[in-house]
Amino acid sequence: MSQLSEIVDSLENRISKLLHRYEQLKQHTAKLEEEMMQLKSKQEDSQQQIDAWIEKFEAIKMANSMLGSDQYKRDTKLKINALVREIDQCIAQISE
Repeated sequence: MSQLSEIVDSLENRISKLLHRYEQLKQHTAKLEEEMMQLKSKQEDSQQQIDAWIEKFEAIKMANSMLGSDQYKRDTKLKINALVREIDQCIAQISE
């Protein structure tokens, strides 16, 4: 009978340790998920900043080419031609 009670006590002890470890892992997982959400938010913010800088860079390139810089003149001409084509398409749709 004492062996049976020792086995039961041993099982209770192991179960208790497993439950404690489970709770620790659950807390750790929650912490990691929160950290992951924060990192995703930072990544989105960084991407938005990158996009804003790209737009500013494109505007500066266009301004430089209009001021006579040969470096971006071709890009500006292409952009202007694309805008003219869009305007022509809009006029054609309005005329119909």
